[in-house]
Amino acid sequence: MTHESASARLDRLDAWVKAYRPAPRVAECGTIVSVGDGIAWINGLPSAAADDILAFADGSRGLVFDLAPGRVGAVLLRATEELTAGTMAYIAPGALTIAVGDALLGRVIDPLGRPLDGDPLPQLHEQRPLERRSPPIIDRDFVREPLYTGNRVIDTMLPIGRGQRELLIGDEGLGRSSIAVDTVIAQHDQDVRCIYVLCGQKRSTVVRTIETLRANGALAYTVVVVGEAGALPGLKHLAPFAGCAIAEHWMEQGDDTLVVYDDLSMHALNYRELSLLLRRPPGREAYPGDIFSVHARLLERSTCLGPARGGGSMTALPIVETQQGEIAAYIPTNLISITDGQIYFDATLFAGGFRPAIDVSRSVSRIGGAAQHRTIRDEASHMKMDYLRFLELETFSRFGARLEESMEAALQRGRILREILKQDRLAPERARFQLAWMVAFNDGLLDSGDPETVPGVLATIAAGLDSCDLTLSDARDRWSEAVATWVAATAESKSGP
Repeated sequence: MTHESASARLDRLDAWVKAYRPAPRVAECGTIVSVGDGIAWINGLPSAAADDILAFADGSRGLVFDLAPGRVGAVLLRATEELTAGTMAYIAPGALTIAVGDALLGRVIDPLGRPLDGDPLPQLHEQRPLERRSPPIIDRDFVREPLYTGNRVIDTMLPIGRGQRELLIGDEGLGRSSIAVDTVIAQHDQDVRCIYVLCGQKRSTVVRTIETLRANGALAYTVVVVGEAGALPGLKHLAPFAGCAIAEHWMEQGDDTLVVYDDLSMHALNYRELSLLLRRPPGREAYPGDIFSVHARLLERSTCLGPARGGGSMTALPIVETQQGEIAAYIPTNLISITDGQIYFDATLFAGGFRPAIDVSRSVSRIGGAAQHRTIRDEASHMKMDYLRFLELETFSRFGARLEESMEAALQRGRILREILKQDRLAPERARFQLAWMVAFNDGLLDSGDPETVPGVLATIAAGLDSCDLTLSDARDRWSEAVATWVAATAESKSGP
């Protein structure tokens, strides 16, 4: 600090002291009557309103969550060991906010913006409320630009657009989070800023996710918001809203963002726990009646803004868990009705070795097709229906019936397509590769081969793409010629000495 700035500060302090006049101050004061399980009940505070911040005499903080006659129910956001019954409580000014800005990229923070990665607090100058209304219809625009996940099944048959809400649904252990992580990794050259929200996950899962993002170079353009399983219930509840607020800041600046909520099943369970502790009336499956509203007001904030608002977008990939494939449960059906489509993961496909275990027959992307690149859309226009027909025909062929030659050919093409759609984890692919293999498949260049040779052909196509300058906008004739050359080179290498 310079001598001049210190002098000016002393002058201001001296002027304030001279102008100070003692006067009585009136402030509401409450008293904690009980505290436990992340919940505090306070007597007093008659003017407290929902979502007000409470400051306790020991330094703890809380958020008003329930209003009852004569008392207030609050969820704790920070709790010290000295917090007990009898502690004084006051209403703090302002709303609950989080610091936002570019300095958050590459950082791991909690839902209040406090660093969890051991580095100093990021220098940020703008605050945004965690809760706010979603953009009105007049400020929104149609979803026009594709968001590439790097996955062959999704980018071709279940495309996602920037500003879309696409649900990842399935049982535990089927690869839902893996697809989400792959999607974040695939944005490394797409100018998309990512926010990965881990809500209610074990610490080992949190560490593994962060290390995976770091190892693949994705942490540099990603913010990780963590409300782990051992955190206070109030923090776990706020984690998705914190991630959404961070993404909204960039969206309103005209940037494209991607938010992964991993996962909203744990978030719903945590909200049910809080509501039961606050003695709210339970509803279906013991969830409170407003659980639908909680997730709706979160996901409705994801959209594509119109040019007048900067043209930014926020794409949401919420994850929800099912039990034994039951998609008609309360929380899954709620989220299906809120989102613009769902990608369903099937345990039978997973056990059969089809990875990622995406069930195309039960998955849908309602608005992503409009955002798909024209050349990719042309090649994939009939692929989903052809694949579903193949699955039906394969089921029929298991009865041992004799099939016509045309049906045998259709089965062969279907088996090749199924082999193409298999993909390893942490190996997202660019849009050019998706177009290349579809051209090869649609032109029949793979029909004469065995499904076991598909990985080798795909590797040759990928190598050919790395050495050429083809773009998605090039004529199909150029693509056909180049792909045919690469496939023929694979066949020659197989038949050579």
